[in-house]
Amino acid sequence: MTIKLFGMLKDLAGGQDEVVWHANGNGHSVKDLARELTAQFPQLGELIQEKKVMISVNHEIATDDTSIQTEDEVALLPPFAGGTDVLSIAEEVSILVRVQRENFSVDQEIDRVRDSSKMIGGINVFLGTARERSLGRDVSKITFEYYEGMAQKTLREIRERALKDFDILEVLIIHRYGEIDIGENIVLIVVGAEHRADAFKACQWCIDELKQITPIWKQETTPAGEVWVEQHP
Repeated sequence: MTIKLFGMLKDLAGGQDEVVWHANGNGHSVKDLARELTAQFPQLGELIQEKKVMISVNHEIATDDTSIQTEDEVALLPPFAGGTDVLSIAEEVSILVRVQRENFSVDQEIDRVRDSSKMIGGINVFLGTARERSLGRDVSKITFEYYEGMAQKTLREIRERALKDFDILEVLIIHRYGEIDIGENIVLIVVGAEHRADAFKACQWCIDELKQITPIWKQETTPAGEVWVEQHP
């Protein structure tokens, strides 16, 4: 079976997007996979052993004992750099939580949240943009890579938790992927609430949580070459 790789992990595997695990039949665990990968790619295996790399099975973070079947989708994730019928609810959430290549209109997205409820009295916005200098080095371009399916699922979960844990009425989360020029928009979070204090708190929590758990990785183009930006290693 093939194992998907993202971010800096591709470099440690010789630039491959995927590696092949020659597992015979079912009955294997994540621990077995980690052992095999350590034998093939010692640097990669070291990060797995140190818990600096997570392994997902079918878009869920796995433990050592998680079983792996031949039909499962498995990926290695470096540290992260959320009275209507069911169909219409799903469509609404897909508009409010998006990972997309193209740019977005901040004004239109704010209006989308504002129009969701007449009870909204305060809207807080976080807009992340591409800057020309990072960690002491010049940056000419940024590229974002994401784990399709799992990234959207994580952002939906962040939205759902924010709506549950904070006294707010609506949340919108958008993150772009692909090449982004300096000065362009990257990520947008819009939170609507009855009162501004609740919107402020929820918006800050959403962006902090997004940075911690969403499988999206950033690569910066610098005078020294392309550099993956991660918290560790």
